[in-house]
Amino acid sequence: MTDRRELYRSPNGDVWFLMRDPANEKAFVVHEANPASGGQTSRLEVGTFICPGAEGPEHQALLRLIGSLVNVPPATYPDRKPATAPGMSVEDLNASNDE
Repeated sequence: MTDRRELYRSPNGDVWFLMRDPANEKAFVVHEANPASGGQTSRLEVGTFICPGAEGPEHQALLRLIGSLVNVPPATYPDRKPATAPGMSVEDLNASNDE
């Protein structure tokens, strides 16, 4: 069984899904062409799907989904201090983030 999430459905009936194979946990994109185009299904690795120049609405949908994964507040650990580079204080880190 493969997990899937619809990414985009075009006006002509083509559909793109983000899928994950639970056996190996790898994600990939599946394109199901509309019946008038033959209804063929193709599978693409995620990196291939979002290669440079891939700017269609289906690509934008995947990029928005990926972006939503980081659109959450950072986890807080009250007993931990923020990581800093050697010789850098927490204040230096905060100041560099404000720039």
